[in-house]
Amino acid sequence: MRIGLFGGTFDPPHAAHLGASLLAMKRLGLDRMWWLVTPGNPLKDTRHLRPLAERMAAARALAAHPRIDITGLEAVINTRYTYDTLNYLVRRCPGVRFVWVMGADNLRSFYRWQNWRGIASLLPMAVVDRMGSSLYAASGRAAQALSRYRLPERFAPVLAERNPPAWLYLHGLKSPLSSTALRALRKSTRNH
Repeated sequence: MRIGLFGGTFDPPHAAHLGASLLAMKRLGLDRMWWLVTPGNPLKDTRHLRPLAERMAAARALAAHPRIDITGLEAVINTRYTYDTLNYLVRRCPGVRFVWVMGADNLRSFYRWQNWRGIASLLPMAVVDRMGSSLYAASGRAAQALSRYRLPERFAPVLAERNPPAWLYLHGLKSPLSSTALRALRKSTRNH
C-alpha cells in the first residue's frame, strides 16, 4: 500500500489542495492520500483558525474523492509536530509505503520545522510545484541541505519504494491559491 500524507491547517481547504493531491496520486502511483488536518501549526498564528471539526468537514466536502481520506490524527494521538506524527504512523504501519507531500512554499520554510532532518529521514518526500514558490524554495536552506538526496522527476513512479532521505519536485500544478491568503481575506472582510 502506498499512501501520500499531506498535512496542513486546511483553513480553508481549496482547489490547490485537491489539485496537488490528485497530481501526487497520479504521478507517484499512490493508492490513497491522507489529509492530516492539524489542530494548529506551531509556526503560524492560529488564534483565528476555525475549529478542527469545521475544517475537516470542509475538507471532506471539497475532496469528495474515494481515495482521499480526511483525518484529524494529530488531535487523536496528541502530537504537535509533523515528525512525531509521521514517526507514529511509520511505527504502527510497517507494511505501508508512506510519502510526505508538501507544496514548494513549505519547502522554503522546511528548515524551521521541528526535526526537519528527521522528517526527511523517515519518509521520501514529494514537493509539489507552486506558482512563485519553486524558484526560491529550491535554493532555500533545507533544499540545499538535502540536495544530494534530490531525485529527477522521472523517478516519481518509484519514489514510494525509495529509502529516505529521497525527494523530488512534481511539476504541473501552478495554482496561486493559498490558505494563508484566503484566511487574511476572510479576516479583512470581517473587519469591514
